Amino acid sequence: MPRRREVLKFAAASLTLLVSRVGAGATAGVSILAVRVWPARDYTRVTLEHNQAIRFSHMLVKDPERLVLDLEGVEFNSVLQMLPSKIIDADPYIKLIRAGRNKPGVVRLVIELKGEVKPQVFSLQPVGEYGHRLVLDLYPLEPVDPLMALLEKSGEPPLKSEPKLGSQEKPAEPGEKPATRPEVARMVTIVLDPGHGGEDPGAIGRGGSYEKHVTLSVARRLKEKIDATPNMRSVLTRDGDYFIPLNQRVQKARRVQADLFVSVHADAFIKSTARGSSVFVLSENGASSSAARWLANKENSADLVGGVNLGVKDPYLARTLLDLSQTATINDSLKLGKDVLGELGRINTLHKAHVEQAGFAVLKAPDIPSILIETAFISNPEEEARLNDEAYQDRMAEAILRGIRRYFAKNPPLAKSKLARLD
Repeated sequence: MPRRREVLKFAAASLTLLVSRVGAGATAGVSILAVRVWPARDYTRVTLEHNQAIRFSHMLVKDPERLVLDLEGVEFNSVLQMLPSKIIDADPYIKLIRAGRNKPGVVRLVIELKGEVKPQVFSLQPVGEYGHRLVLDLYPLEPVDPLMALLEKSGEPPLKSEPKLGSQEKPAEPGEKPATRPEVARMVTIVLDPGHGGEDPGAIGRGGSYEKHVTLSVARRLKEKIDATPNMRSVLTRDGDYFIPLNQRVQKARRVQADLFVSVHADAFIKSTARGSSVFVLSENGASSSAARWLANKENSADLVGGVNLGVKDPYLARTLLDLSQTATINDSLKLGKDVLGELGRINTLHKAHVEQAGFAVLKAPDIPSILIETAFISNPEEEARLNDEAYQDRMAEAILRGIRRYFAKNPPLAKSKLARLD
């Protein structure tokens, strides 16, 4: 009897080992974990997050316009079944999206388009909280021109010569008050850059606040205030929840011939006690502190999280990053940063009493004074609550505007004889 028990135990162990080996050798289908759609005027992004690398092919089909994507070895699950509900009527480029089994082992996605598009389809490796991602970026055939959009909104011709201060003022009639003189001598354009967006949430507060939402809200309030100021107008690099690569933010500022570039962020640190507002400018000679270097590295990694198609070469970016004639621009950036930091200190604690410097990619326009504002620490529960308070957001926007006006009062903008375009 003991001998028989030994044999049975051995047989059971062998069977268990065999089952384990078969299970280990079997290849499970790729599972789609989530689908996210980010519609915007500039482009619409569709992101499919999945649990392992995926093989795919795509093609454009005419009459009607469609983008067809075949996914090999993908399970047809409830996430794919819910695809049609992901599209909103206001999406500029997508009419409908659906998925189904095309043939054994292949799932086909069909995106019905509202017109012709120029698609970019690429995959991203796992990073941060994300697994593998397959990205479909649907761009219009003719890229949205931020300059023309700005001019259409303001009703100005592209090459209008701005009048000098007081050149069109008429003499005051008896009993009339003299006309208020604008603070700046010509129309100035300020590009406001709400950090992060879309696939890239930025820092996340302990209360669940996303940096990307806070930055957009503050930037929109600042835009309203700038646009209401004589001889000032503003442009947002993004006006919704979608991702803009860092170099495209700089490019947009240069295309509208911006006088200033202001990037808005909300800081974060591993310790919840860190607090206060900060202002950063570009450095050519290394970071001004280890914390500034750490922050620059974190912000520069936004492209990895947000998702950039590395297969597209951008000669503009190469020219910008290789341009070393930025000393004068950095000096102006420091002046602007000091004036804005001083005003922020009137409404909040300052994390550092001076403007810091580091190699922020988004500040590398060689000819536009640029600053990056860390409004407060979203990782600090008290400051997170303030950042979500509308009244405080309004005070923050007002403080930034006061700093900008103070800068222009001491550094009047020079006349611009021609339009800076990067075609």
